[in-house]
Formats: sequence, structure tokens, C-alpha cells
Amino acid sequence: MKKTFVLDTSVILFDPLCIFRFDDNMVVIPITVLEEMDRFKKDQTEIGRNARQFARYLDEIRSKGSLTKGVPIGKTGTLIVDMVRDAESYLPSDLRQEKADHRILAVALKLRHDRPNVPVIFVTKDVNLRVKADALGVVAVDFDPARVAIEELYPGSMTFEVPSEVIENFNQQKRYPIEDRQLNPHEYVVLRDAKKPDNIIAGRYDAAQKAVVPLRVPPNGVWGIKPRNLEQSFVIDALLDDSIPLVSLVGKAGTGKTMLALACGLQKTIDESKYQKLLVSRPIFPLGKDIGYLPGEIEEKLNPWMQPIFDNIDFIVSFSSGDKPAKRPTRRAWQELIHQGMLQIEPLTYIRGRSLAYQFLIVDEAQNLTPHEIKTIITRAGEGTKVVLTGDCYQIDNPYIDSSSNGLSFVVERFKETHLGAHVTLMKGERSQLSELATQVL
Repeated sequence: MKKTFVLDTSVILFDPLCIFRFDDNMVVIPITVLEEMDRFKKDQTEIGRNARQFARYLDEIRSKGSLTKGVPIGKTGTLIVDMVRDAESYLPSDLRQEKADHRILAVALKLRHDRPNVPVIFVTKDVNLRVKADALGVVAVDFDPARVAIEELYPGSMTFEVPSEVIENFNQQKRYPIEDRQLNPHEYVVLRDAKKPDNIIAGRYDAAQKAVVPLRVPPNGVWGIKPRNLEQSFVIDALLDDSIPLVSLVGKAGTGKTMLALACGLQKTIDESKYQKLLVSRPIFPLGKDIGYLPGEIEEKLNPWMQPIFDNIDFIVSFSSGDKPAKRPTRRAWQELIHQGMLQIEPLTYIRGRSLAYQFLIVDEAQNLTPHEIKTIITRAGEGTKVVLTGDCYQIDNPYIDSSSNGLSFVVERFKETHLGAHVTLMKGERSQLSELATQVL
């Protein structure tokens, strides 16, 4: 039996292609949704672009027939833009009719009343609206075609208990054949002595050799930054491997994701000249109340948002000459690198439409991006470019996504079985004892 899906505005702003995701069923767009879309169509954000793109899709579709009567989409699906007159009368008195969300919900209520034999499903990313719909007896679901259960997110590494002789042979032969276990390309492996749990050794699974091979981590670290745990060793190995063009790093605050990515980027760009430029970008989402428009040129506007990047680069450069941070130079390290053309920092807004060749691209705070935005970024990668995505899937500032539907989680799962991607999940915080304790108890 065909179903009727009533879409909320939040679904369209999340994915402008959502109307094509419901197979051969009927998709209903309440007219109130189109009214709400007008509020976003002039925004220069991803939400604004989605609103404009959806409007263009509707304009193309209406050439096939009347949207009021229904236009075929996909193979046997149907799209209707419906006024559903007098739908507000189906709302209880406690829900104000002048509120757009309630008028959209009223459409689902009336359709359910008029078509009792056809399942009516209300689709929205608004949690409160789903709760209201459920209270009124309407089936309500979230729209997450790329949802990944965060508890089941691919960790990027695995631990095996092995006999003592396996570890001894690995140290000598630098290779451990392993064909009886299902491992992903570039998955990291920890071999633990079954009799002596403290005796461990780590490596990376090479799918071509069907064996675990040693990590390639410089003994002196990267730009003075040395790994403090096994997970950070995994990160450096993946970032310094030129055969892996996509690396995703997931971990809580203080685990070293951004700092390690920057240090390896500087190593590959400046010391080895493997890449022409280190390009760092991050989505702009404020923590707390937004401070509004910022004065000055674009560089001055970006400084508050990119300050965490600047701080990390200053710290790395100050450490590169010794084990302790040196006194801050008169000219900030990142300013010198930008002046030399080796470092470029810009918001994700300016990456769309570009083709980035031979660049080491770091996208920080990638958990705030939708799967569509992540796809847009990765498809910018040209010949010889390496893309590094870092983020904490539990710290989401984007109101339209969560820990399971964000673009970073999406990439981790989709690329885990390919030889072009590597992933590391970092668990242990190394910023400071205070930072680690705050992460655990607060």
C-alpha cells in the first residue's frame, strides 16, 4: 500500500532532494512550508542555498503538470503541494493556529482524517513537533537517510590477543599475516600478549598484503609534537601516508585532533613540499549567543572564528625547536606562514565551486556539517589533495543535525571499506589533567 508523507520545512532545509527519497509513495508539501521557505531563500548560508535549490526543483517539476493535482516524481511517486483548506479546524484549541508549525501539522491531521485507509506519516527534524504529532495520534518520524548510530560508529582500530611469539615475530619480520579476520583497509590493529597484557604492539592492516604492517611514525615526532598514546600514533601514521587521500578523526575535546592534523600538514607542506599549501577551514557556528556582525575586512571578521587554529599553529611552531614552548615571537607564526603563502585559512563558504589541487585541506569541527555539505567539500579535492576531517560527534552546534546524522559520522561509515580512506577515533584527552577531568565529570 502506498503511503502519504507530509514534509516539514526543516526536512527541505536539511536536504533539498528529500522529495525524491520516498520511493513510490505520495509526498505532500503544505503551502505553509513554501511560505516559510521565503524567509530563507536570501540567506548566504547552506540553508539559504538549499531553499533556493528546492524552489528550482519545484519550478522544473511543475512543468510536468499541476502541483495541486499531483505531479509524478521518480518511478511511480507523486508530489502534491496542497492548501488542504480548513485543516486548522483539526487542531486542538491549545495549539495556536497562527504558528506555522501547527498549520503544517494540521495538514497531516486532515489527511489522516480524509484517508483513513492510507498511512499518513509526518516527517520533520523538529523534535518538539514530532512529540506534538505523536500526542495527537499522528505517526511522526525523523528524516535521516544517512543516519549512523553513534554507538556503532566505526572506531578505526581493533585489539587482538595473540601468543607471545606473534609479537616477537612481528618485531623481527615487521609483518603479521592475518587472513582469518575481517578487517577494513587501513584499519589499525593492537596486538596484545595473551599472557602479559602490558606487552602490546600496534600496526596498520595492509589490505594488499593481507597483513599487519608497522606504523610509520617519526621517532622525533612531527614539528616537535610527539604522540602521547597509541591513538595519536595512528593519527600521525594516517596523516603522513600520501596514499590515503581522506582521513577522518573523531574524538572529544583535548584529544589532539586539530593539533596533530596541523602539525602533519606543516610537515607535508613546508618540510617535504608534498603539497603546495596548507588550507584550513571550519564551519562558523558560535558557542552561546551570537555576537552579530563583525566590523572590518574579511580577515578581521574571520579572526574570532579561526582563533583556535591560530593558537594551535603558534603552539606547534613554538614547540618545534625544543621540548618546551618558546617565548612567543613578535610576529605570530601563523601570520608569517600566511605571508609566505604556505598557509591559507578561510570559511567553508568560499570552498564551494573550487577545485583544490595539491593541497593539504583540514576541515575542523566537521561534525557541524550535513552529509550534503561534506559531499560538497570532498568533491572539491583535485589531483594530489589530501582531505582531513576532524570533529567531536557529541558537540553539535548545527540545529538541523545530531550525533548520528552529521556529515562526519556519514563519511566515517561510507569510507571505512575503501582503500582511499582511513579513520581514527581518539578517546584519551591529552590537553591537560584539568581538561580531561572536566570532560569526564561535567
